[in-house]
Amino acid sequence: MGMPLATRRFTVDEYHRMAEAGIFHEDDRVELLDGQIVEMTPIGPEHAGCVDDLAQWLTQHLRGSAIVRVQNPVQLGDHAEPQPDIAVVRPRPGGYRGGHPGPRDVLLVVEVADTSLRDDRERKLPLYAQAGIPEVWLVNLPQDGIDIHREPRAGTYTSLRTARRGETVSPLAFPSLVLRVDDILG
Repeated sequence: MGMPLATRRFTVDEYHRMAEAGIFHEDDRVELLDGQIVEMTPIGPEHAGCVDDLAQWLTQHLRGSAIVRVQNPVQLGDHAEPQPDIAVVRPRPGGYRGGHPGPRDVLLVVEVADTSLRDDRERKLPLYAQAGIPEVWLVNLPQDGIDIHREPRAGTYTSLRTARRGETVSPLAFPSLVLRVDDILG
């Protein structure tokens, strides 16, 4: 019996070159998480509707203050380029046509989770925390709540609050922006 093969971690640059070489196609639902190319979970109607509603609301209320990106990549270092459901990022001259936002650009990440709940918690949240993303909302559709993760330290979020129906939430970067949990959950 031979020795097990070592797992190969890909860099963001290698990942992009694979796409340019045609290994991945535009319609392939993959993302790079901690050097691993991971197939993304299919998006169901409840998930899609939640993302649509939240993106529309955030775009309307943050116009001119931030850019709301929907299911577009953020680069979290050399080995991670997840595609969060929503990323609220700082505006910058020329936008992001020359490169994806990095950790310093990201003000808020929102992951909507139904069948992807375990992966979002176990794979994505630690990557966001390691990169220093200040706030991540995990919209937990099965549990009917929003897990608000803040204060990243040493690869983990040290502050967690679960917002339930009847409550409101506000992003750290925009404390005067108040969203009803019921409106987010539908």
